[in-house]
Amino acid sequence: MLLAQLLDRAGTGVWAAACVLYFTFVIGLDAGQVGLLLGASGVAGIAGSPLAGHLADRFPVRSLLIGAHLLRLGTLCLMLVVTDFVLLLFVVAVTHLGDRGAKTLEMLFATRVAGDRRATYQALSRSSANAGYALGAGLAAIGLAVGTRGAYQVLILADALSFLVVAALVWRTKEPRGRGLVVPPAGPADAAGPAGRGPWRDRGYLRFVLLDIPMHLDDSILGIGIPLWLVGRTEAPHELIPAFLVVNTVLVVLLQLQVSARVETARQAAGAVALYGVATFACCALLAGAGAGGVWGASAALLAAAVLATAAELVRSVSSWELAVRLAPKEARASYLGVAGMAQSVQKSAGPLLLTGVVMAAGPAGWLALGTAVAGLSLVQRRSSLRRLDRLERLERTPPVPAASG
Repeated sequence: MLLAQLLDRAGTGVWAAACVLYFTFVIGLDAGQVGLLLGASGVAGIAGSPLAGHLADRFPVRSLLIGAHLLRLGTLCLMLVVTDFVLLLFVVAVTHLGDRGAKTLEMLFATRVAGDRRATYQALSRSSANAGYALGAGLAAIGLAVGTRGAYQVLILADALSFLVVAALVWRTKEPRGRGLVVPPAGPADAAGPAGRGPWRDRGYLRFVLLDIPMHLDDSILGIGIPLWLVGRTEAPHELIPAFLVVNTVLVVLLQLQVSARVETARQAAGAVALYGVATFACCALLAGAGAGGVWGASAALLAAAVLATAAELVRSVSSWELAVRLAPKEARASYLGVAGMAQSVQKSAGPLLLTGVVMAAGPAGWLALGTAVAGLSLVQRRSSLRRLDRLERLERTPPVPAASG
C-alpha cells in the first residue's frame, strides 16, 4: 500500500504542477475560467469523502478503491481530447471527486490493515506521500521546461498511468475479511453517537469535524500564504520560494515517525491538537513580522515560518486521523470517517480564499488574528475531544444490559 501511495502522489504531483499551465496554454482558457474549474473541483472534492465512506459501509473497500483509481484514469484520458469548457468543467469535477474518494478509501483500507498501529502507518504514509509529491513535481518540471503541447500531454498520460499501476497494486493487496469497516457491535462502548442515526445526526462528531477544518490550515499557509506574503509584503528574494517545499519534504520524511511514536493513544492525540495551535500561532507571528526585517531578516523569518508550518503538519497528520477513528462508533466507522475526511476538502476550498481575501488583505494584523483564532480553536477541539473520550470510557465501564428472556 505504501508503494501504491507513493506512485499515486507522484502522479498527483505531476498534475498539480502542470494543470494550470495546461488549461491556459494548451486549452486556451482565461484566468476566470481556470479559477472556476479549480473551484468546481474543490466543491466536488468535498462530496468525495462522505460518499466514499457511505459506500465503504456497504461494499468491499478494495473494490471501491480500485474503482476510484480507474475513474481518475478515465477522466484524465478524457482531458486529452475535451476542449469544450462545460464538458471540461464536468470532467475536472469528477476527477477531483474520485481523487478525494480514493484518499478516503485508502485510509479506510489502511485503518483496517494497520489496526492499533495506525499511527505508525500514518507516519509512513505521510513520508511516502511527500516523497511522491516531490518526485511528481520534479517530473513535471522537466515537461514544463519543454513547454510544448506534446510535453503537457505526456505529463497527463504519466499521471493516468500512475493510477493504472496503483489500481493493479491495490488489486494484488489482500483485503481483511469483512466489508467496509463494519464490525459487530461490542456493547455500550460502541455507542459513541445516537444509535443507528449515522454521523450526520451525531452532533458531537460533527462538532469534531467542524473544528478539524481550521486544524488543516497549515496546508494553505505553507503552499499559498507564505509564498504570496514573500512576494507582496517582504524584501526576501523570490528564489527562496522552492526552499519552502524542500524544507517541508525533508522534515516530514525525517521526523514523521518520531512524532507518531509520541502520539499513540487517543488522549495523546487530543493533547497534540493544542500543540498544533501553538505551532500555527508562532508561524503566523513570524509572518506578521517578516515584512520589517529587510532581506536577511525576512528570509530567516519566512524559513522559520515554513519550519513551524511543517511542525504543525507533523502533529496534525497524526492527531486528526487518530481522533477521527477513536471518536467514531465502531459499527459505523467507515461512514463516520468519510464525513471526517470532509475537513481537509473544505479547507482546501476555503483556506486559500480566507488567506488571500481576509488574512493577507488585513496585513500583519490579519496573520496575528488568524494565529490567535487557530490557537483558541485548538484548545476547544482538545477539550471537546477529551469530553467525548470520557463518555466512551464511562460507557465501557457500564455493563451491558442482559436481554429479556422470552
